Amino acid sequence: MDLYLDSVDFKEIERAFEFGFLRGLTTTPTFMHRHGITDIDAAIVKLSGMVPELQVEALGDTVETILAEADRIMALPLQSEPVFKVPISNAGVMACQRLTAKGRRVNVHLIYTLSQAYMAVAAGAAFVCPLAGRLQDQGHDAIKLFEQCVEMIDRYNYDSKVMFSSVRHPEHVRQALLAGAHVCTVPYNVIAHLCDNSLTALGTAQFREHTHLMTTRVKGLIRPQNPVCQLTDKLSSAMVKMTESRLGVVSLVDGAGKLAGIFTDGDLRRHLQSDGHQILDATFDKITYTTTPVTIGQNALLNEAVKLFKEFEVDSIIVLEDGRPAGILDIQDLVKLGLLGQEHL
Repeated sequence: MDLYLDSVDFKEIERAFEFGFLRGLTTTPTFMHRHGITDIDAAIVKLSGMVPELQVEALGDTVETILAEADRIMALPLQSEPVFKVPISNAGVMACQRLTAKGRRVNVHLIYTLSQAYMAVAAGAAFVCPLAGRLQDQGHDAIKLFEQCVEMIDRYNYDSKVMFSSVRHPEHVRQALLAGAHVCTVPYNVIAHLCDNSLTALGTAQFREHTHLMTTRVKGLIRPQNPVCQLTDKLSSAMVKMTESRLGVVSLVDGAGKLAGIFTDGDLRRHLQSDGHQILDATFDKITYTTTPVTIGQNALLNEAVKLFKEFEVDSIIVLEDGRPAGILDIQDLVKLGLLGQEHL
């Protein structure tokens, strides 16, 4: 099934044809009016150079006026020969037959019945174009009509193609495929969502998460803030550094700069509750703190960090370089990036 764009929005058209496989563009005077186009001829000329195939309206009340309008359009400085869209009518099918005899291609549209479609294909129309959305708006079985049109063309070996038009949503495209339509002309806002699916999005997110976990080193995610206190520092300095870094932990180091332990905001609250505010003037070597924190090397993969978060159920992991704290890996950093799903928590 060939995919066409149904639009006259130039920016939209440029975006849509970046897909590279759209076969053509259908337009209507109604679209042009809605988009404020006043110079229709200039729009047709511009569009003829933008798309592989352009379908434009050749309106008229009689055979002669339809043919005259087609001739007038052909006289424009077009970059490609258009397909002429003609509404179904007695004059329309006669004009279609004459245009086809001259080598022109015609789309007979605004079709609502099988007999109308038959007249169009009998007249040699390149496309017959029922309108799915409008038919369904009136309570008709539009999909049945498309199936009948396809069956008619196949049974009697007509050269016409059935074009599925008046598309409102992605479900219409699925119905066009199942009905066997040869062409489907679709608004850009529908084409742009044909690849969308919540399960696909979920699977893609999981693939990205797992790829990131298996290829990114811990040092690439740690924050620039690295709150560190000496064992001879007071507890009040830890409170300041936690506030400045917006982390709930500081690394404690000995005189050689090696990691000696950690002090958390939870530790601070417990000491304040048990010892009062005067504990803020005490130094770390005089109080209790965690001497065996969870650590990881800065060149380790994030996947290893996830395992540690899950195993030890901690909020922070100290990142080490040669035994010295190089930074802190916070669990929320992984959560915000979508690198730690609920299965890890």
